Amino acid sequence: MKAVAYSIRPFEKEYLAIANQKKHDITLISNPLNSETTNYAEGKNAIIVFTNDDVNADVIEKLAGLGIKYIITRSTGTDHIDKEAADKYNIKVSNVPSYSPQAIAEHSVALALALNRKLVKADKNSHQFDFRNEDLIGFNFSGKTVGIIGLGHTGLAVAKIYNALGCTVIGHDPYLQGEAHGVQSASLESLLAASDVISLHLPLTTANKYFICDDTLNRMKDGVMLINTSRGGLINTVDVLTALKTGKLGYLGLDVYEHEKGLFFEDHTKDQYKDTLLQMLMGYDNVLVTPHQAYLTKEALQEIADQTIRNLDRLQAKQCLGEACVCQKGCRAILPKI
Repeated sequence: MKAVAYSIRPFEKEYLAIANQKKHDITLISNPLNSETTNYAEGKNAIIVFTNDDVNADVIEKLAGLGIKYIITRSTGTDHIDKEAADKYNIKVSNVPSYSPQAIAEHSVALALALNRKLVKADKNSHQFDFRNEDLIGFNFSGKTVGIIGLGHTGLAVAKIYNALGCTVIGHDPYLQGEAHGVQSASLESLLAASDVISLHLPLTTANKYFICDDTLNRMKDGVMLINTSRGGLINTVDVLTALKTGKLGYLGLDVYEHEKGLFFEDHTKDQYKDTLLQMLMGYDNVLVTPHQAYLTKEALQEIADQTIRNLDRLQAKQCLGEACVCQKGCRAILPKI
């Protein structure tokens, strides 16, 4: 299989080489995919993309004209791909259905712990030889109620960590009934009202864009902690800024941002103009932003690379992709897992 992989960072190359073992002819480029870079796909059968790549309808039309038959994303989320357009041109789409949920879960909880104990501020002060304890008071997680919205592999991994910290863990997910894995099922209304910490673990769809907005924020406790390591579009940033200003939100931890495309994964320190909303967010001491790095562990990177190559293997062999199939008319419901 001949493929071009877009948005490749230097640290990914080793993991892809180990997974590939020279089976496929893969061209690795650092350029993101957009309408100007589709020409790199000429002569290839497949493209390999990431969440920051722009796989919209116009791009897919150009890719189809170049003979591309397969799109493989090195992510679980697929909201960056126009699957309807891919279906129109009979292009198969696959993802990494699951990889090291522990990596994202641990980062999610790390954001919460760092926010609570004001570790960034404490470290900054200490580096300036300011060792005062004023303004560094946190709270015990033990005994607090943590609400997890979305109880897939990552949500359940997060629940396990909070359970170990002595928290009461409740969850909202249509597939969870009763109590499972130490998580008590709750309605969205009761979860929002009862939780001291709310952690999001949802895919982004057209139905849940801006899931966190004035309406849901107003139903939360005053001073609640909100953590998002899923997709930036789940949160209405303007509404969240208002909630920070009023104190409705006491803490905010983000590894994703609704306008991160073209911003995250790149160095913008020398840009004359910077994202105003993001600057306003980061002006709050009780906000912690990381650059979409929750997945960034050695184990997760190897699992992502391994699944990416497995997808190429199966496509080349004309085999079912099983859970990795995310085509508009996917085969997950009608074909067995492989």
